[in-house]
Amino acid sequence: MTTADRWLLPDGMDEVLPPQATRMEELRRTLLNLYDCWGYDQVMPPAAEFLDSLLTGTGSDLALQTFKIVDQLSGRTLGVSADVTPQVARMDAHSLRRPGPARLCYCTTVLRAQADQYQGGRSPVQVGVELFGHADIQADLEVLRLALASLRVAGAGEVHLALGHIGLYRSLVEAADLDVQAERGIFSALALKSPGELQVQLETHVRDPDLANMLASLVELHGGDEIFETAREVFSKAPKPVITALDQLETLCRGIQAAYPKVELYFDLAELRGYRYHTGMVFSAYVPGYGQALVKGGRYDNTGQAFGRARPATGFSMDLKLLVSLAEQAPPLDGIWAPAEDTPGAETSSLARAIETLRRSGERVVQALPGQQDDPETYRCNRRLVRMGDDWQVSPLK
Repeated sequence: MTTADRWLLPDGMDEVLPPQATRMEELRRTLLNLYDCWGYDQVMPPAAEFLDSLLTGTGSDLALQTFKIVDQLSGRTLGVSADVTPQVARMDAHSLRRPGPARLCYCTTVLRAQADQYQGGRSPVQVGVELFGHADIQADLEVLRLALASLRVAGAGEVHLALGHIGLYRSLVEAADLDVQAERGIFSALALKSPGELQVQLETHVRDPDLANMLASLVELHGGDEIFETAREVFSKAPKPVITALDQLETLCRGIQAAYPKVELYFDLAELRGYRYHTGMVFSAYVPGYGQALVKGGRYDNTGQAFGRARPATGFSMDLKLLVSLAEQAPPLDGIWAPAEDTPGAETSSLARAIETLRRSGERVVQALPGQQDDPETYRCNRRLVRMGDDWQVSPLK
């Protein structure tokens, strides 16, 4: 290993330097304050847990993304958190055990063995909310509105919101009574948006022609809210859960249009992302100029069952590193540059007292070190502390 190699970072791992770190911290505070205003309590999950806890329930899909280490105390295998959602589900089901709805939020760094194909990076700063204990569509609407409010405070202008509902596909394949291999083939064809392959799978495995036609139509049912009229006709003979899922999507559509009329809505009834753990609506929010979703979320009921308490759940997550790039402006020049102290350790001097008073009032004061000749603006200072007789006064830098 050469000297230069010692400073290389692993692929997908990145450091955060000024001024991005300052912007990230400001946005973190803004988002957590926003969630507090909506009644969401902050939690701080541990960086690592026993592996069988992390990979239980919704966490089972994270096995390939989770770093494994051995606990020196217990000898058991630990997993480094790759996604906060399973941890928060455990906290709701096992640690908090609140009788009614629980609104929880978080912001913490996670570590992934593989980069997330949707949000990139192996060490995202994951921020998000989870709402447990309420199965009504109003809980989903609250989470959607809060996700859009998060994008707004982060500086997003034009937003495109894509919505789907896992219940549509799940109800149809349950009614078709398919074996595992047949269901897997239909799922793959739908995930690839391949009408030809889907038709082959349906002709081979689905005996009921009405169900086959409805499953075949899923791949074509995407677009704006005009698709609901067509979907009502296509699913006129569908099982009741399919109609319920359509009703829920239309309710969400009306709610978002009322609260955020400028948000572009897109519906995809064949959206199957997170099929193994999502149980209801799923959504992703996009902003022009970004190749991936900035927000992902949806409903994932009964995720706490593995921890002894099945609860309805809905929520979303974001990568703070990605979100902060929506507003690239540098932190403002708002500091005060103070001269170096002539006498080392002179904490009781008039200069030291003036600096302490300013800092106690919330001012950013950067004191020069002896012999330092740097430009104060390098340290985000636009004012200077100057001596006026026996006192020290704050004056403009220029």
